[in-house]
Amino acid sequence: MPMHAKGTFDVKITPQPTQEGVGDPSVGRMAIDKQFHGDIQGHGKGQMLAMGTAVDGSVGYVAMERVNASVHGRQGSFALQHCGTMHRGTPALTIAIVPDSGAGELAGIAGTLSVNIANGVHSYDLHYTLPDLP
Repeated sequence: MPMHAKGTFDVKITPQPTQEGVGDPSVGRMAIDKQFHGDIQGHGKGQMLAMGTAVDGSVGYVAMERVNASVHGRQGSFALQHCGTMHRGTPALTIAIVPDSGAGELAGIAGTLSVNIANGVHSYDLHYTLPDLP
């Protein structure tokens, strides 16, 4: 049965130095550190790669994040895959749970997460399915 979890999160994004001989130096690399509140209680850690363009407000990013948390009281972890663009200030973002990444009581979790930022507050909506516990 489809479920819905919502709440807020705090996020810290820390730029990481470029590495000699690894990729193109115009690709920025950032560490992600999140604290989830609400129906998800826990933290997420990951890495982001981003690239801007010569046009103001046009960028792209990808990120992978491991979330260690409880979701509606079920404890475990899962991975999120982010894919985002901004075209001259208009954002588009897709965040999906990586298939078969769930562990613990979150084994088998599947779904998508959406993010909203309003007045400096980050909120999430997780639409997911989860097998029944044995």
